Amino acid sequence: MAETQTPTMPGGVIAHLNPSDASAAAEFYKRAFGAVELSRIPAQDGKRLMHCHLAINGGALLLADNFPESGYPTLAPQGFSLLMMTDDVDAAYQRAIDAGATSVMAPQQMFWGDRYAQVTDPFGYLWSLDQAAAQ
Repeated sequence: MAETQTPTMPGGVIAHLNPSDASAAAEFYKRAFGAVELSRIPAQDGKRLMHCHLAINGGALLLADNFPESGYPTLAPQGFSLLMMTDDVDAAYQRAIDAGATSVMAPQQMFWGDRYAQVTDPFGYLWSLDQAAAQ
């Protein structure tokens, strides 16, 4: 029997999202942010995902569908955003827009010195894109 190897998780805090369609979200994050899918565990119904592990921009993003029948209903995202550091915020912003994200704030130079933008993905999650000021 072949051994199944689970991809290693990076340290720190890892976002675990429950979008309205985890498979579609994984595909969007691949197109929009260059995510790489490391693992996927389908649910018994063959339609939803119990777990999806993406490597994205040097970190991890976990996805799972909602299971209302088990007490995990679909809820609209609120009260948080996802921050992705990048070397080129203009290119990252345009890639996300081209993939189907909606612009919230076009790239601009911010008062703290960084170049910054915001987009909302098709699943309602707010992404902040930040290019640190040159030191």
